[in-house]
Amino acid sequence: MTKTIVIGGTQSGSGKTLISLAVMAALTRRGLNVQPFKCGPDFIDPGLHAVVTGNASINLDGWMLSKKACIAAYENAMSPAKKTSPDIAVIEGVMGLFDGASGSEDAGSTAQIAKWLNAQVLLVIDGRSMARSFAAIAHGFTTLDPELTFIGCIANRVSSPNHTSLVREAMKTYCPDILLAGCMPRNDAITLPSRHLGLITAEEGVLNAERITALADWAEENIDFDQMLSQLPEHKFSTPPKKHSKSASRKKVRIAVAKDAAFCFCYPDNLRILEENGAEIVHFSPLADTALPKKIDGLYLPGGYPELYAERLGLNASMRSSIRTFSKSGNPVYAECGGFMYLAQQITTEAATYPMCDVFNIHCTMDKRHRALGYREITTTADSILGNKGTTARGHEFHYSFTEESTAHASLYKVTDRKGSETSTSGYATQNTVGSYVHLHFASQPSVAKAIVEACLRTRDLHD
Repeated sequence: MTKTIVIGGTQSGSGKTLISLAVMAALTRRGLNVQPFKCGPDFIDPGLHAVVTGNASINLDGWMLSKKACIAAYENAMSPAKKTSPDIAVIEGVMGLFDGASGSEDAGSTAQIAKWLNAQVLLVIDGRSMARSFAAIAHGFTTLDPELTFIGCIANRVSSPNHTSLVREAMKTYCPDILLAGCMPRNDAITLPSRHLGLITAEEGVLNAERITALADWAEENIDFDQMLSQLPEHKFSTPPKKHSKSASRKKVRIAVAKDAAFCFCYPDNLRILEENGAEIVHFSPLADTALPKKIDGLYLPGGYPELYAERLGLNASMRSSIRTFSKSGNPVYAECGGFMYLAQQITTEAATYPMCDVFNIHCTMDKRHRALGYREITTTADSILGNKGTTARGHEFHYSFTEESTAHASLYKVTDRKGSETSTSGYATQNTVGSYVHLHFASQPSVAKAIVEACLRTRDLHD
């Protein structure tokens, strides 16, 4: 038996990430096995969740994924088939509680995920410079959608004991049935630093032991966990049936996956689905290692911040050569966003221009503003390692760099945004290497992972 809580905010910037981390830290310190989740396509918050809880954080997104796929991802992470079953799921929301891909329905929103999972919401309200108005906001949010259920709300950034008293008085007067679970005083010492794509990543050590302790203390001192947890309903999860596939029945393929401070944006479910189709995942570091792992059949280069480590990546000529040779030999390579940039001829930052793997005939340049941001659906225009022509999959695009082509190419992707309008985003392909700025979520089209594994098998058979 386990419990589930969704932490939603009234808007972006309400403080739900910091409060989510504080709640996770406090519950973990209490001895609970916390399974984190993140609504939306974000990579940075899930990385921070993992540091605090020790468990990989799973993305749940109502636009990229179907209801069935979201529920399957949730139940897989909560399954007692794991070595240790979670005691509680903490799901951090995205933007405001009701915000998503539409202004008239809940597609892609935190509210949608909460309803799909039948989970209760803890609402984070930025309480700065308000008292009685706080109750008005709490009332509006908790009554807008009668299908949603709320465990309570939290007043964030209260300024003083008197401010706390006023907020509590307003809630008792106007919203007596809504639990005010906590009033969180502003604490600049635990605020997380950020940069152009969001918060500083977990891989850069932003969450050290001291900060995690401070987050747990902040939560324990200001949130009534005993009352809140006692009111959460319990859910029972059964062990899911084992999945079998033609690929999994054969000898496994080994797929090397880049994982370090430069390449840390990868949906955990992408790796899980690859494994379910017969892949053995082997991690390596383009920053620290001098060559690809031995006896691999495929390569996956996720996104991240290659521009921040461009000098080190450029100096690691042996790794760049290893990757270029692997690709030119016809082995399957899949790269997205930062990984795609790494396969370019070079990356130009404000500091200098640095050589990259020279697989694609493109040059990437960093800009001072974002060049693309939003949901994407791709449709392949030719057969590839992702499957037959016409394969569709969904994902997200967010980057500050742009590309210039040394030679013209025919795009492997036709790309549309959440409204169905075609974008200028391209998909690059050479031999069995595919790259793009789009981060695909394989659960949106599981045949993609299967096709990658099968491409690895075919190539291995040719080389044997």
